[in-house]
Amino acid sequence: MKPKIHPQYVLATISCACGNTFEVRNTVGDMRVEICSNCHPFFTGKQKLIDSAGRVEKFMKKYQKTEEKATAHA
Repeated sequence: MKPKIHPQYVLATISCACGNTFEVRNTVGDMRVEICSNCHPFFTGKQKLIDSAGRVEKFMKKYQKTEEKATAHA
């Protein structure tokens, strides 16, 4: 490796808004984050998949129409 061209890779403390802290190594230093693996809904299992405004049904109707057109032309 060439000297004096690489950033310093230091031990840093990451602090989350939920109060969780942990140490990592990075080039930035200490950081504050809004969400971490302890409070993120995906990692805690509390995530709910919500179909907003019937998007799945809307897609299925659109797909069904294209499928009908394809069979009508064949």
